[in-house]
Amino acid sequence: MTTAQIAPQQRDAIAFLTNPASYPSMPPVERIDTHGAHVFLCGSDVFKIKRAIRYPYMDFSTLEKRHAACVRELEVNAPNAPMIYKSLVAITRAYDGRMAFAGDGDPVEWAVHMTRFQERDVLANRIVSEPISDKEAKGLADAVYAAHAAAVVIQQPPPAAQISRVATDVLAALTSLFGPEDQTIVAGLRARLTSGATDLSDLLLRRARDGHVRRCHGDLHLGNIVFIDGHATLFDAIEFDETLATIDTLYDLAFLLMDLDHRDHRATANAVLNRYLWRSQPLSNIEALAALPVFLALRAAIRAMVGAQKAVLSAHPSSEPRGYLQRALSYLHEEVPALVLIGGLSGSGKSTLASALAPSFGRAPGALHLRSDLERKALFNADEFERLPASAYTAAATAAVYDRMLVKTQAALRAGHSVIADAVHADPGERTAIAALAGATGARLASLWLDVPANILMERVAQRKNDASDATPQVVEQQLAYGLGPLDWTRLDASGPFEETLRMAMSHLHANFDTR
Repeated sequence: MTTAQIAPQQRDAIAFLTNPASYPSMPPVERIDTHGAHVFLCGSDVFKIKRAIRYPYMDFSTLEKRHAACVRELEVNAPNAPMIYKSLVAITRAYDGRMAFAGDGDPVEWAVHMTRFQERDVLANRIVSEPISDKEAKGLADAVYAAHAAAVVIQQPPPAAQISRVATDVLAALTSLFGPEDQTIVAGLRARLTSGATDLSDLLLRRARDGHVRRCHGDLHLGNIVFIDGHATLFDAIEFDETLATIDTLYDLAFLLMDLDHRDHRATANAVLNRYLWRSQPLSNIEALAALPVFLALRAAIRAMVGAQKAVLSAHPSSEPRGYLQRALSYLHEEVPALVLIGGLSGSGKSTLASALAPSFGRAPGALHLRSDLERKALFNADEFERLPASAYTAAATAAVYDRMLVKTQAALRAGHSVIADAVHADPGERTAIAALAGATGARLASLWLDVPANILMERVAQRKNDASDATPQVVEQQLAYGLGPLDWTRLDASGPFEETLRMAMSHLHANFDTR
Protein backbone atom coordinates (compact mmCIF):
# COMPACT_ATOMS: atom_id res chain seq x y z
CA MET A 1 0.00 0.00 0.00
CA THR A 2 1.27 3.43 -0.87
CA THR A 3 1.17 6.44 1.40
CA ALA A 4 -0.11 9.09 -0.98
CA GLN A 5 -2.16 11.80 0.68
CA ILE A 6 -5.85 10.91 0.96
CA ALA A 7 -8.52 13.60 0.64
CA PRO A 8 -10.70 13.72 3.79
CA GLN A 9 -13.91 13.23 1.80
CA GLN A 10 -12.56 9.96 0.37
CA ARG A 11 -11.22 8.32 3.53
CA ASP A 12 -14.31 6.21 4.21
CA ALA A 13 -14.60 5.02 0.59
CA ILE A 14 -10.92 4.14 0.47
CA ALA A 15 -11.17 2.25 3.78
CA PHE A 16 -14.15 0.33 2.37
CA LEU A 17 -12.37 -0.53 -0.89
CA THR A 18 -9.20 -1.54 0.98
CA ASN A 19 -11.04 -3.94 3.30
CA PRO A 20 -11.14 -7.54 1.96
CA ALA A 21 -14.44 -8.05 3.81
CA SER A 22 -16.08 -5.64 1.36
CA TYR A 23 -15.81 -8.25 -1.40
CA PRO A 24 -17.73 -11.57 -1.63
CA SER A 25 -14.59 -13.76 -1.82
CA MET A 26 -12.62 -11.63 0.68
CA PRO A 27 -9.49 -11.46 -1.52
CA PRO A 28 -6.28 -9.68 -0.53
CA VAL A 29 -6.49 -6.06 -1.68
CA GLU A 30 -3.62 -4.03 -3.12
CA ARG A 31 -3.93 -0.28 -3.54
CA ILE A 32 -2.00 1.68 -6.16
CA ASP A 33 -2.05 5.47 -6.20
CA THR A 34 -1.45 7.48 -9.37
CA HIS A 35 -1.49 11.22 -9.90
CA GLY A 36 -5.22 11.10 -10.63
CA ALA A 37 -6.62 7.86 -9.22
CA HIS A 38 -6.70 5.28 -6.45
CA VAL A 39 -6.74 1.77 -7.90
CA PHE A 40 -7.75 -1.31 -5.88
CA LEU A 41 -6.64 -4.74 -7.10
CA CYS A 42 -8.62 -7.62 -5.61
CA GLY A 43 -8.55 -11.07 -7.11
CA SER A 44 -9.63 -10.87 -10.75
CA ASP A 45 -11.26 -7.47 -10.27
CA VAL A 46 -10.09 -3.87 -10.27
CA PHE A 47 -11.96 -0.88 -8.86
CA LYS A 48 -10.66 2.56 -9.78
CA ILE A 49 -11.80 5.83 -8.22
CA LYS A 50 -10.69 9.34 -9.11
CA ARG A 51 -8.61 11.15 -6.54
CA ALA A 52 -10.26 14.24 -5.11
CA ILE A 53 -7.63 16.61 -6.48
CA ARG A 54 -7.46 19.71 -8.62
CA TYR A 55 -4.60 20.39 -11.02
CA PRO A 56 -4.51 23.10 -13.69
CA TYR A 57 -5.20 20.39 -16.27
CA MET A 58 -7.38 18.00 -14.19
CA ASP A 59 -10.20 18.73 -11.75
CA PHE A 60 -11.75 15.86 -9.74
CA SER A 61 -12.43 18.00 -6.67
CA THR A 62 -16.17 17.24 -6.37
CA LEU A 63 -18.15 14.02 -6.41
CA GLU A 64 -20.08 15.25 -9.44
CA LYS A 65 -16.88 15.82 -11.39
CA ARG A 66 -15.49 12.43 -10.37
CA HIS A 67 -18.72 10.77 -11.47
CA ALA A 68 -18.57 12.51 -14.86
CA ALA A 69 -14.92 11.48 -15.29
CA CYS A 70 -15.72 7.84 -14.51
CA VAL A 71 -18.57 7.87 -17.01
CA ARG A 72 -16.28 9.34 -19.63
CA GLU A 73 -13.53 6.83 -18.86
CA LEU A 74 -15.89 3.99 -19.67
CA GLU A 75 -17.11 5.73 -22.83
CA VAL A 76 -13.65 6.29 -24.30
CA ASN A 77 -12.05 3.01 -23.23
CA ALA A 78 -14.70 0.31 -23.50
CA PRO A 79 -14.73 0.34 -27.34
CA ASN A 80 -11.00 -0.49 -27.45
CA ALA A 81 -10.94 -2.75 -24.38
CA PRO A 82 -14.38 -4.26 -23.71
CA MET A 83 -12.72 -7.18 -21.96
CA ILE A 84 -11.21 -4.79 -19.37
CA TYR A 85 -13.87 -2.12 -18.76
CA LYS A 86 -16.99 -3.61 -17.18
CA SER A 87 -19.23 -1.01 -15.55
CA LEU A 88 -19.69 2.06 -13.39
CA VAL A 89 -20.36 1.22 -9.73
CA ALA A 90 -21.63 3.50 -6.98
CA ILE A 91 -20.08 3.22 -3.51
CA THR A 92 -23.05 3.95 -1.27
CA ARG A 93 -23.61 4.65 2.42
CA ALA A 94 -26.85 3.50 4.03
CA TYR A 95 -28.65 5.43 6.76
CA ASP A 96 -27.02 3.20 9.40
CA GLY A 97 -23.59 4.12 8.05
CA ARG A 98 -22.86 0.83 6.32
CA MET A 99 -21.14 1.10 2.94
CA ALA A 100 -21.71 -1.17 -0.02
CA PHE A 101 -21.33 -1.55 -3.78
CA ALA A 102 -24.53 -0.15 -5.31
CA GLY A 103 -26.39 -0.56 -2.03
CA ASP A 104 -29.05 1.46 -0.24
CA GLY A 105 -28.38 5.13 0.41
CA ASP A 106 -26.66 7.86 -1.53
CA PRO A 107 -23.42 7.44 -3.51
CA VAL A 108 -20.38 8.74 -1.67
CA GLU A 109 -17.98 7.74 -4.43
CA TRP A 110 -17.98 6.27 -7.93
CA ALA A 111 -15.72 3.50 -9.21
CA VAL A 112 -14.89 2.08 -12.60
CA HIS A 113 -15.14 -1.71 -12.34
CA MET A 114 -12.50 -3.43 -14.48
CA THR A 115 -11.15 -6.90 -15.14
CA ARG A 116 -7.63 -7.41 -13.86
CA PHE A 117 -4.84 -8.30 -16.28
CA GLN A 118 -1.28 -9.45 -15.75
CA GLU A 119 1.15 -6.55 -15.29
CA ARG A 120 3.82 -8.54 -17.09
CA ASP A 121 1.69 -8.32 -20.25
CA VAL A 122 1.71 -4.51 -20.29
CA LEU A 123 3.87 -3.48 -23.23
CA ALA A 124 6.20 -1.37 -21.07
CA ASN A 125 7.01 -4.51 -19.07
CA ARG A 126 6.96 -6.97 -21.96
CA ILE A 127 9.74 -5.28 -23.89
CA VAL A 128 12.05 -5.42 -20.88
CA SER A 129 11.93 -9.22 -20.71
CA GLU A 130 11.30 -10.28 -24.31
CA PRO A 131 11.18 -8.70 -27.76
CA ILE A 132 7.96 -7.96 -29.59
CA SER A 133 7.51 -10.40 -32.46
CA ASP A 134 6.76 -9.28 -36.02
CA LYS A 135 3.24 -10.66 -35.66
CA GLU A 136 2.71 -8.74 -32.42
CA ALA A 137 4.06 -5.53 -33.99
CA LYS A 138 1.54 -5.88 -36.81
CA GLY A 139 -1.21 -6.55 -34.29
CA LEU A 140 -0.18 -3.48 -32.35
CA ALA A 141 -0.41 -1.31 -35.46
CA ASP A 142 -3.74 -2.89 -36.38
CA ALA A 143 -5.15 -2.08 -32.93
CA VAL A 144 -4.15 1.58 -33.21
CA TYR A 145 -5.46 1.79 -36.75
CA ALA A 146 -8.80 0.26 -35.73
CA ALA A 147 -9.12 2.74 -32.86
CA HIS A 148 -8.41 5.67 -35.16
CA ALA A 149 -10.78 4.39 -37.85
CA ALA A 150 -13.60 4.23 -35.28
CA ALA A 151 -12.77 7.53 -33.58
CA VAL A 152 -15.04 10.56 -33.89
CA VAL A 153 -13.84 13.05 -36.51
CA ILE A 154 -13.46 16.63 -35.23
CA GLN A 155 -13.69 18.96 -38.21
CA GLN A 156 -13.01 22.12 -36.19
CA PRO A 157 -10.49 21.32 -33.45
CA PRO A 158 -10.30 23.77 -30.54
CA PRO A 159 -7.41 26.28 -30.83
CA ALA A 160 -5.83 24.80 -27.70
CA ALA A 161 -5.33 21.53 -29.61
CA GLN A 162 -3.02 23.16 -32.15
CA ILE A 163 0.51 21.78 -32.17
CA SER A 164 2.08 25.24 -32.05
CA ARG A 165 0.22 26.07 -28.85
CA VAL A 166 1.12 22.76 -27.25
CA ALA A 167 4.76 23.33 -28.19
CA THR A 168 4.74 26.82 -26.68
CA ASP A 169 3.34 25.57 -23.38
CA VAL A 170 5.75 22.65 -23.16
CA LEU A 171 8.79 24.78 -24.01
CA ALA A 172 7.87 27.30 -21.32
CA ALA A 173 7.67 24.49 -18.77
CA LEU A 174 11.00 22.99 -19.86
CA THR A 175 12.74 26.33 -19.42
CA SER A 176 11.66 26.51 -15.78
CA LEU A 177 12.17 22.83 -14.96
CA PHE A 178 15.69 22.28 -16.27
CA GLY A 179 18.86 23.78 -14.86
CA PRO A 180 21.47 26.01 -16.52
CA GLU A 181 23.46 23.02 -17.78
CA ASP A 182 20.53 21.96 -19.99
CA GLN A 183 19.39 25.35 -21.26
CA THR A 184 21.44 25.01 -24.45
CA ILE A 185 19.46 21.89 -25.32
CA VAL A 186 16.20 23.61 -24.40
CA ALA A 187 17.12 26.62 -26.56
CA GLY A 188 17.96 24.39 -29.53
CA LEU A 189 14.72 22.52 -29.07
CA ARG A 190 12.77 25.78 -28.84
CA ALA A 191 14.22 27.12 -32.08
CA ARG A 192 13.64 23.96 -34.10
CA LEU A 193 10.32 22.96 -32.60
CA THR A 194 8.85 26.45 -32.95
CA SER A 195 9.92 26.83 -36.58
CA GLY A 196 8.87 23.27 -37.37
CA ALA A 197 5.40 23.75 -35.92
CA THR A 198 5.02 27.00 -37.87
CA ASP A 199 6.11 25.37 -41.13
CA LEU A 200 3.54 22.62 -40.65
CA SER A 201 0.55 24.88 -40.04
CA ASP A 202 -0.90 24.56 -43.56
CA LEU A 203 -0.37 20.79 -43.66
CA LEU A 204 -2.03 20.27 -40.28
CA LEU A 205 -4.98 22.49 -41.15
CA ARG A 206 -5.44 20.52 -44.35
CA ARG A 207 -5.35 17.26 -42.40
CA ALA A 208 -7.99 18.60 -40.03
CA ARG A 209 -10.23 19.46 -42.99
CA ASP A 210 -9.64 15.97 -44.41
CA GLY A 211 -10.78 14.25 -41.21
CA HIS A 212 -7.44 13.27 -39.66
CA VAL A 213 -8.08 15.13 -36.40
CA ARG A 214 -10.15 12.84 -34.19
CA ARG A 215 -11.04 12.08 -30.61
CA CYS A 216 -8.00 9.81 -30.09
CA HIS A 217 -6.51 7.90 -27.17
CA GLY A 218 -4.25 10.84 -26.33
CA ASP A 219 -1.83 8.99 -24.04
CA LEU A 220 -0.65 6.11 -26.20
CA HIS A 221 2.60 5.15 -24.47
CA LEU A 222 3.81 1.63 -23.69
CA GLY A 223 2.28 1.64 -20.22
CA ASN A 224 -1.23 1.99 -21.66
CA ILE A 225 -1.15 -1.03 -23.98
CA VAL A 226 -1.52 -4.62 -22.79
CA PHE A 227 -1.40 -7.93 -24.62
CA ILE A 228 -4.47 -10.00 -23.72
CA ASP A 229 -4.68 -13.47 -25.29
CA GLY A 230 -2.01 -12.34 -27.72
CA HIS A 231 -3.91 -9.25 -28.88
CA ALA A 232 -2.72 -5.67 -28.31
CA THR A 233 -5.33 -3.80 -26.28
CA LEU A 234 -5.37 -0.04 -25.73
CA PHE A 235 -6.56 1.19 -22.33
CA ASP A 236 -6.46 4.20 -20.01
CA ALA A 237 -7.15 6.77 -22.71
CA ILE A 238 -7.40 10.41 -21.61
CA GLU A 239 -10.85 11.09 -20.16
CA PHE A 240 -10.32 14.31 -18.22
CA ASP A 241 -9.59 16.75 -21.06
CA GLU A 242 -11.10 16.49 -24.54
CA THR A 243 -8.56 18.96 -25.89
CA LEU A 244 -5.60 16.74 -25.02
CA ALA A 245 -7.19 13.84 -26.89
CA THR A 246 -8.54 15.84 -29.85
CA ILE A 247 -5.46 15.48 -32.02
CA ASP A 248 -4.07 14.40 -35.36
CA THR A 249 -4.09 10.61 -35.62
CA LEU A 250 -0.40 10.56 -36.58
CA TYR A 251 0.40 12.62 -33.48
CA ASP A 252 -1.46 10.03 -31.42
CA LEU A 253 0.58 7.23 -33.02
CA ALA A 254 3.79 9.23 -32.53
CA PHE A 255 3.66 8.70 -28.75
CA LEU A 256 3.89 4.93 -29.24
CA LEU A 257 6.62 5.25 -31.88
CA MET A 258 8.67 7.61 -29.71
CA ASP A 259 8.34 5.43 -26.63
CA LEU A 260 9.49 2.35 -28.54
CA ASP A 261 12.36 4.23 -30.14
CA HIS A 262 13.49 5.79 -26.85
CA ARG A 263 13.67 2.32 -25.30
CA ASP A 264 15.91 1.08 -28.14
CA HIS A 265 13.17 -0.78 -30.01
CA ARG A 266 13.40 1.17 -33.26
CA ALA A 267 12.86 -1.94 -35.39
CA THR A 268 9.50 -2.51 -33.70
CA ALA A 269 8.62 1.17 -34.07
CA ASN A 270 9.47 0.96 -37.78
CA ALA A 271 7.35 -2.17 -38.21
CA VAL A 272 4.41 -0.50 -36.45
CA LEU A 273 4.65 2.64 -38.58
CA ASN A 274 4.88 0.71 -41.84
CA ARG A 275 1.99 -1.57 -40.96
CA TYR A 276 -0.15 1.39 -39.88
CA LEU A 277 0.54 3.26 -43.13
CA TRP A 278 -0.27 0.17 -45.19
CA ARG A 279 -3.53 -0.37 -43.32
CA SER A 280 -4.60 3.27 -43.51
CA GLN A 281 -3.71 3.66 -47.23
CA PRO A 282 -4.62 7.35 -47.87
CA LEU A 283 -1.73 9.16 -49.52
CA SER A 284 -2.32 12.01 -47.08
CA ASN A 285 -0.85 9.91 -44.27
CA ILE A 286 2.37 9.45 -46.22
CA GLU A 287 2.48 13.16 -47.03
CA ALA A 288 2.05 13.78 -43.29
CA LEU A 289 5.40 12.10 -42.63
CA ALA A 290 6.69 15.66 -43.02
CA ALA A 291 5.17 16.29 -39.58
CA LEU A 292 6.51 13.15 -37.90
CA PRO A 293 9.80 14.68 -36.63
CA VAL A 294 7.88 17.47 -34.87
CA PHE A 295 5.32 15.01 -33.51
CA LEU A 296 8.05 12.72 -32.14
CA ALA A 297 10.01 15.64 -30.70
CA LEU A 298 6.95 17.07 -28.99
CA ARG A 299 6.04 13.70 -27.50
CA ALA A 300 9.58 13.30 -26.15
CA ALA A 301 9.54 16.87 -24.83
CA ILE A 302 6.28 16.19 -22.99
CA ARG A 303 7.83 13.10 -21.41
CA ALA A 304 10.82 15.22 -20.38
CA MET A 305 8.49 17.79 -18.85
CA VAL A 306 6.37 15.25 -16.94
CA GLY A 307 9.49 13.42 -15.73
CA ALA A 308 11.06 16.63 -14.51
CA GLN A 309 7.86 17.63 -12.72
CA LYS A 310 7.71 14.27 -10.96
CA ALA A 311 11.36 14.57 -9.96
CA VAL A 312 10.70 17.96 -8.38
CA LEU A 313 7.64 16.72 -6.49
CA SER A 314 9.37 13.57 -5.23
CA ALA A 315 12.70 15.30 -4.54
CA HIS A 316 14.43 12.38 -6.26
CA PRO A 317 16.71 13.52 -9.13
CA SER A 318 16.57 11.39 -12.27
CA SER A 319 18.55 11.32 -15.53
CA GLU A 320 15.52 10.13 -17.50
CA PRO A 321 14.00 13.59 -18.16
CA ARG A 322 17.30 14.79 -19.64
CA GLY A 323 17.41 11.70 -21.84
CA TYR A 324 13.98 12.53 -23.22
CA LEU A 325 15.06 16.14 -23.72
CA GLN A 326 18.07 15.07 -25.77
CA ARG A 327 15.93 12.62 -27.69
CA ALA A 328 13.46 15.37 -28.55
CA LEU A 329 16.19 17.52 -30.06
CA SER A 330 17.63 14.59 -32.02
CA TYR A 331 14.34 14.08 -33.87
CA LEU A 332 14.61 17.56 -35.35
CA HIS A 333 18.04 17.21 -36.94
CA GLU A 334 17.86 17.74 -40.68
CA GLU A 335 18.65 14.75 -42.88
CA VAL A 336 18.60 14.24 -46.64
CA PRO A 337 16.20 11.41 -47.43
CA ALA A 338 17.38 8.24 -49.15
CA LEU A 339 15.76 5.94 -51.69
CA VAL A 340 16.85 2.31 -51.55
CA LEU A 341 15.62 0.02 -54.31
CA ILE A 342 15.72 -3.75 -53.87
CA GLY A 343 14.99 -6.00 -56.82
CA GLY A 344 15.16 -9.67 -57.64
CA LEU A 345 13.01 -12.60 -58.61
CA SER A 346 10.50 -14.16 -56.24
CA GLY A 347 12.26 -16.03 -53.45
CA SER A 348 15.43 -13.90 -53.55
CA GLY A 349 14.71 -12.45 -50.11
CA LYS A 350 13.83 -8.89 -51.09
CA SER A 351 11.19 -8.26 -48.44
CA THR A 352 13.15 -9.91 -45.64
CA LEU A 353 16.16 -7.75 -46.47
CA ALA A 354 14.06 -4.58 -46.85
CA SER A 355 12.40 -5.12 -43.46
CA ALA A 356 15.79 -5.56 -41.81
CA LEU A 357 17.28 -2.49 -43.50
CA ALA A 358 14.35 -0.09 -43.04
CA PRO A 359 14.99 0.81 -39.37
CA SER A 360 18.68 1.46 -40.03
CA PHE A 361 18.50 4.59 -42.18
CA GLY A 362 16.48 7.75 -42.57
CA ARG A 363 14.65 9.75 -39.94
CA ALA A 364 13.14 8.03 -36.93
CA PRO A 365 11.85 5.43 -36.81
CA GLY A 366 13.43 4.46 -40.12
CA ALA A 367 12.45 4.25 -43.76
CA LEU A 368 9.02 3.74 -45.26
CA HIS A 369 9.03 0.18 -46.61
CA LEU A 370 6.94 -0.17 -49.76
CA ARG A 371 6.43 -3.79 -50.84
CA SER A 372 4.80 -4.53 -54.18
CA ASP A 373 3.09 -7.66 -52.84
CA LEU A 374 1.33 -5.64 -50.16
CA GLU A 375 0.47 -2.81 -52.54
CA ARG A 376 -1.15 -5.36 -54.84
CA LYS A 377 -3.23 -6.73 -51.95
CA ALA A 378 -4.34 -3.20 -51.05
CA LEU A 379 -5.17 -2.44 -54.67
CA PHE A 380 -7.61 -5.35 -54.67
CA ASN A 381 -8.89 -4.74 -51.11
CA ALA A 382 -7.47 -8.06 -49.95
CA ASP A 383 -5.96 -9.06 -46.62
CA GLU A 384 -2.22 -9.61 -46.35
CA PHE A 385 -2.36 -13.40 -46.69
CA GLU A 386 -5.39 -13.66 -48.99
CA ARG A 387 -4.48 -15.31 -52.28
CA LEU A 388 -5.45 -13.20 -55.28
CA PRO A 389 -6.90 -14.56 -58.54
CA ALA A 390 -4.95 -14.61 -61.79
CA SER A 391 -6.75 -11.42 -62.88
CA ALA A 392 -4.76 -9.54 -60.23
CA TYR A 393 -1.53 -10.40 -62.03
CA THR A 394 -2.23 -9.13 -65.53
CA ALA A 395 0.16 -6.65 -67.12
CA ALA A 396 -2.34 -3.87 -66.43
CA ALA A 397 -2.66 -4.82 -62.77
CA THR A 398 1.11 -4.98 -62.33
CA ALA A 399 1.47 -1.56 -63.96
CA ALA A 400 -1.10 -0.20 -61.51
CA VAL A 401 0.88 -1.65 -58.59
CA TYR A 402 4.08 0.03 -59.77
CA ASP A 403 2.21 3.30 -60.26
CA ARG A 404 1.06 3.11 -56.63
CA MET A 405 4.64 2.58 -55.52
CA LEU A 406 5.84 5.51 -57.61
CA VAL A 407 3.21 7.85 -56.17
CA LYS A 408 3.86 6.79 -52.57
CA THR A 409 7.63 6.91 -52.99
CA GLN A 410 7.50 10.43 -54.38
CA ALA A 411 5.16 11.61 -51.62
CA ALA A 412 7.39 10.22 -48.87
CA LEU A 413 10.60 11.61 -50.35
CA ARG A 414 9.01 15.05 -50.79
CA ALA A 415 8.01 14.83 -47.13
CA GLY A 416 11.69 14.30 -46.28
CA HIS A 417 11.21 10.65 -45.34
CA SER A 418 13.43 7.86 -46.67
CA VAL A 419 11.95 4.99 -48.66
CA ILE A 420 12.93 1.40 -49.31
CA ALA A 421 11.02 -0.05 -52.28
CA ASP A 422 11.05 -3.79 -52.83
CA ALA A 423 9.61 -5.35 -55.96
CA VAL A 424 10.78 -7.65 -58.74
CA HIS A 425 11.81 -4.58 -60.76
CA ALA A 426 12.32 -6.76 -63.83
CA ASP A 427 11.26 -4.16 -66.37
CA PRO A 428 13.99 -1.64 -67.31
CA GLY A 429 11.41 1.13 -67.72
CA GLU A 430 10.07 0.54 -64.22
CA ARG A 431 13.58 0.64 -62.77
CA THR A 432 14.36 3.88 -64.57
CA ALA A 433 11.12 5.55 -63.48
CA ILE A 434 11.46 4.84 -59.79
CA ALA A 435 15.20 5.62 -59.70
CA ALA A 436 14.47 8.99 -61.33
CA LEU A 437 12.49 10.00 -58.24
CA ALA A 438 15.74 10.34 -56.33
CA GLY A 439 16.97 13.03 -58.70
CA ALA A 440 13.59 14.75 -58.78
CA THR A 441 13.41 15.01 -54.99
CA GLY A 442 17.10 15.42 -54.12
CA ALA A 443 17.22 12.07 -52.36
CA ARG A 444 20.26 9.83 -52.13
CA LEU A 445 19.97 6.60 -54.14
CA ALA A 446 21.13 3.03 -53.72
CA SER A 447 19.93 0.15 -55.91
CA LEU A 448 20.46 -3.51 -54.97
CA TRP A 449 19.70 -6.57 -57.09
CA LEU A 450 19.61 -9.95 -55.34
CA ASP A 451 20.98 -12.87 -57.36
CA VAL A 452 19.91 -16.39 -56.37
CA PRO A 453 20.16 -19.64 -58.39
CA ALA A 454 16.91 -20.95 -59.85
CA ASN A 455 16.78 -24.11 -57.73
CA ILE A 456 17.10 -22.12 -54.49
CA LEU A 457 14.44 -19.63 -55.60
CA MET A 458 11.96 -22.42 -56.25
CA GLU A 459 12.79 -24.17 -52.99
CA ARG A 460 12.27 -20.97 -50.97
CA VAL A 461 8.98 -20.13 -52.67
CA ALA A 462 7.65 -23.67 -52.19
CA GLN A 463 8.36 -23.48 -48.45
CA ARG A 464 6.61 -20.15 -47.85
CA LYS A 465 3.80 -19.92 -45.31
CA ASN A 466 1.80 -16.88 -44.20
CA ASP A 467 3.42 -14.58 -46.74
CA ALA A 468 1.92 -11.72 -48.70
CA SER A 469 3.48 -13.03 -51.91
CA ASP A 470 1.34 -15.35 -54.05
CA ALA A 471 4.36 -16.53 -56.08
CA THR A 472 4.70 -20.24 -56.77
CA PRO A 473 7.55 -22.27 -58.33
CA GLN A 474 5.68 -21.93 -61.64
CA VAL A 475 5.76 -18.14 -61.26
CA VAL A 476 9.52 -18.32 -60.66
CA GLU A 477 9.90 -20.32 -63.88
CA GLN A 478 8.09 -17.57 -65.76
CA GLN A 479 10.27 -14.88 -64.16
CA LEU A 480 13.45 -16.72 -65.11
CA ALA A 481 12.49 -16.17 -68.74
CA TYR A 482 12.25 -12.40 -68.31
CA GLY A 483 14.58 -10.20 -70.28
CA LEU A 484 15.99 -7.89 -67.61
CA GLY A 485 17.80 -5.63 -70.06
CA PRO A 486 20.76 -3.52 -68.93
CA LEU A 487 21.12 -3.80 -65.15
CA ASP A 488 23.42 -1.23 -63.59
CA TRP A 489 22.32 -1.95 -60.01
CA THR A 490 24.70 -3.34 -57.41
CA ARG A 491 24.33 -7.13 -57.54
CA LEU A 492 24.52 -9.17 -54.37
CA ASP A 493 24.75 -12.94 -54.07
CA ALA A 494 21.75 -13.67 -51.84
CA SER A 495 21.92 -17.46 -52.05
CA GLY A 496 23.66 -17.92 -48.71
CA PRO A 497 22.64 -17.22 -45.10
CA PHE A 498 20.51 -14.12 -44.67
CA GLU A 499 22.99 -12.63 -42.21
CA GLU A 500 25.60 -12.54 -44.96
CA THR A 501 23.22 -10.87 -47.41
CA LEU A 502 22.34 -8.29 -44.78
CA ARG A 503 26.02 -7.64 -44.05
CA MET A 504 26.78 -7.04 -47.73
CA ALA A 505 23.78 -4.76 -48.14
CA MET A 506 24.65 -2.71 -45.06
CA SER A 507 28.25 -2.40 -46.26
CA HIS A 508 27.02 -1.05 -49.59
CA LEU A 509 24.68 1.43 -47.93
CA HIS A 510 27.46 2.63 -45.66
CA ALA A 511 29.56 3.25 -48.74
CA ASN A 512 26.78 5.30 -50.34
CA PHE A 513 25.37 7.21 -47.38
CA ASP A 514 25.54 7.27 -43.62
CA THR A 515 23.25 4.87 -41.75
CA ARG A 516 22.47 4.61 -38.09
